[in-house]
Amino acid sequence: MFVKEVKIDFDFNFEEVAWEEHAHNCIPHQKVELKDVHDKVGGFPKSLTVENTMFYQKFFTREEIDYKNLEEQLGIEAVTVSIIKQPPGMTNPLHRDTFYQINKLYPNDKRLKVRANIQLLDWKDGHFLQYNKTVVSHWKKNTGHMWDSDVLHLAVNAGLEDRYSLQVSGFLQ
Repeated sequence: MFVKEVKIDFDFNFEEVAWEEHAHNCIPHQKVELKDVHDKVGGFPKSLTVENTMFYQKFFTREEIDYKNLEEQLGIEAVTVSIIKQPPGMTNPLHRDTFYQINKLYPNDKRLKVRANIQLLDWKDGHFLQYNKTVVSHWKKNTGHMWDSDVLHLAVNAGLEDRYSLQVSGFLQ
């Protein structure tokens, strides 16, 4: 199990993204790829619905965001970079990252796959995440955590403002 605190220097006007074009929901993925996690508690909870697990995720190309800069700061060979907008009242239930995109592109690569989850604004009331048994709040802009596929985690926006995070996924260098 790999977990590491991270901090980067990053500025991006993510509020100008056409967010409505990037709506997602975690339920179909979690029900299939994380069945083992949910089977431990009697199955995927019926109370988790599209209406309370929605988020927006914009993936960026190397032309849109400086992958090289992020790679150098994080010690990752980046495969995907995205920003997530989590509206108030939404949750991303307990899960682990399965690195679907990386596995699709590099099915035989055995290097350690990791994801850096970095908060893009200072902490706001009602925003928190949890990894393993650690609850995180009161963060500063551009700080976060990096973990591998063994780390169970979740993110909740029980506040009144959108929560934004940067996701950099790739191979640990």
